[in-house]
Amino acid sequence: MSKSILITGCSSGLGISTAIQAAKAGHTVFATMRNLERREALDAAAQQAGVALHVLALDVQDSATITAAVDQAIAEAGRIDVLINNAGAGYVRSTEQATEEDINWVMDVNFMGVVRCTKAVIGHFRKQRAGHVVTVSSVGGLVGQPFNEIYCGAKFGVEGYMEAMASYITPNFGVYFTCVEPGGIASEFAANVMKQVEGTGGMLEDEYLPILQKYVGGAQARAGTGDIYQTADEVAAVVMRCVEAEDPPIRTRTSNWGEDFCALKTAPDPDGKKLQQQVIDQFLS
Repeated sequence: MSKSILITGCSSGLGISTAIQAAKAGHTVFATMRNLERREALDAAAQQAGVALHVLALDVQDSATITAAVDQAIAEAGRIDVLINNAGAGYVRSTEQATEEDINWVMDVNFMGVVRCTKAVIGHFRKQRAGHVVTVSSVGGLVGQPFNEIYCGAKFGVEGYMEAMASYITPNFGVYFTCVEPGGIASEFAANVMKQVEGTGGMLEDEYLPILQKYVGGAQARAGTGDIYQTADEVAAVVMRCVEAEDPPIRTRTSNWGEDFCALKTAPDPDGKKLQQQVIDQFLS
């Protein structure tokens, strides 16, 4: 069945791949991005794939643009069936080194951006007694990692936010929530993280430096193995399986590496459904 899908962060990487795969599957796709001047890559991909997209401006840090995009999508398609929260930003810096301005920015983009977009559609979904919020999280939303504590904190927040809504909105209003948890995507995202490190002072000469060098060196060595980093198309395919599932998972990893990495936390309940039922039984029975 064709769905109306709104996707954030479609100027590059996973956003582009998801928009193209959704359109090729016959869905009506509203591909959004903060700056429409950066739509060239999306337009080129759509032309190459032979699909049509509705491209809208949406900045996850600006509620007015979110409301405008949601209203326009509903006006054009009559409804929104799926929101894919894809927009996000990485951040590699120890808490001691991070400025409060940077911390607020990371939390605002990665957590509050998800909350703002979800808030903009949730009433619509509730009234139509159907809908699906798919949020691109990370294995960093399940497992804390070196120098990623600010980013992981934001993604842990996203996981709790989505899990909490699944405990009462899903059983009462038929609206589903899913966190998709990649291990790493070989796209502009990883490159932008290193640009961000350089743009905020580079690798600082302090006691953290040898630990950070070890971390960065390991990440660079793993980048060529194919064990961790997937292509954007591979992760987008997992997102689309969730979109098209009749009973979608609350959380899912996108690779065997991700499953293994998170196994100590996820093995007893890989899709989060057991915990969802336990919470319902505990608080709402």
